[in-house]
Amino acid sequence: MTAAETPKIAFQDRLLSLGLARVSEAAALASAHLIGRGDEKAADQAAVNAMREQLNLLDITGVVVIGEGERDEAPMLYIGEEVGTGNGPAVDIALDPLEGTALTAKDMPNALTVIAMAPRGSLLHAPDVYMDKLAIGPGYAPGVVTLEMSPAERVRALARAKGCAADEITVCILDRDRHEAMIADVRRTGAAIRLITDGDVAGVIHCAEAHITGIDMYMGAGGAPEGVLAASALKCMGGQIYGRLLFRNADEKARAAKAGITDLNRVYARDDMVTGDVIFAATGVTMGSILPGIKREPGWVTTETLLMRSKTGSVRRMIYKTPVK
Repeated sequence: MTAAETPKIAFQDRLLSLGLARVSEAAALASAHLIGRGDEKAADQAAVNAMREQLNLLDITGVVVIGEGERDEAPMLYIGEEVGTGNGPAVDIALDPLEGTALTAKDMPNALTVIAMAPRGSLLHAPDVYMDKLAIGPGYAPGVVTLEMSPAERVRALARAKGCAADEITVCILDRDRHEAMIADVRRTGAAIRLITDGDVAGVIHCAEAHITGIDMYMGAGGAPEGVLAASALKCMGGQIYGRLLFRNADEKARAAKAGITDLNRVYARDDMVTGDVIFAATGVTMGSILPGIKREPGWVTTETLLMRSKTGSVRRMIYKTPVK
C-alpha cells in the first residue's frame, strides 16, 4: 500500500484528551520541586523533559508547530520535532511546557503547563515574534472590539456591549514598558487594569471566565506562539481573540516566511489561528486565579488540570493525586 493509499486515521479527540491531560500533569509535577528555587532554566528543562516523554507514549503522529524554538535553539520540543508513537492520527501540537518560568522560580501566581492538539494543518505556524493581541470572552457580537480601535475605544465599545459604564471594565495587560501609552489610554476611561508580569496565555483565558476572574478584556503585545495557545483555549471556552504579527527586523520577517506566512499585516481571528477541532490542557504549577497550584503534603502531591474540547465545548477540572516516593 502506497502512502497515498494509506487510510487516514480519524482525530479521536475524546480518546486523546485524557492522554493530553496526562502530558500536562507530568510537566507540572516535574517542575514542582523547583518552585521558588530561583532557577528558571532548570524548572523549564524539567517540564520539557517530562512533557516530551509523555507525548512519545501517545498513539499519535505528531509534529510540534508551536514549541520551544527553532531546532538549533532548542534541544527538545523544537518546532518541527516529531512526537508520538507514529501509530495514530496526524496532529499538530502547540505547547508551552512551563508558561511562567520566572513565576515558577519566584513562586509567583499563574504559572501553568500548557498544551493543545489538533488535526494536522489546523494550527497557525506562528513564528517566534511578537503579536499584538486583543481578546474578550463569550457572549458578544463578532467584531465588537477590533485591533484598529484605540485602547480607550475598545474599553468604551465593550462597556456598551456589556451594558455598563467604562469604569466597570477591567483590562489585563502585561506590565511592560512598551505598553506605557496603552495603559495611560485605558486609565483615561476610568477602567481598571490588572497588570501581570508574565503568562499571557493565562491572561487571555481570564477573559473567558470574567464572572470568576473579574477580567473583561486582554490587550497588548506578547509572543505570537502564546497567541495560538490562547486561541486554542478560547476555541473551547468561547470568546474572541485577534492577533497581528509584529516584526522588529528582517530576521523576524524571514522567520515568518519560513513558516509560510506571506501577508505580514494580516489580522488573525480565533478561527484563523485554530481552524479545526482542538483539545487544550493546562495544569496549575503555582497558585493562580484560573487553577490552584501544585499542593505538596506528606506523602502526596496534588495537581489540578483544565481539560477542554472545542468539539463539545466541554470544560473539565481534573484533580490528580500522586504518591511521593
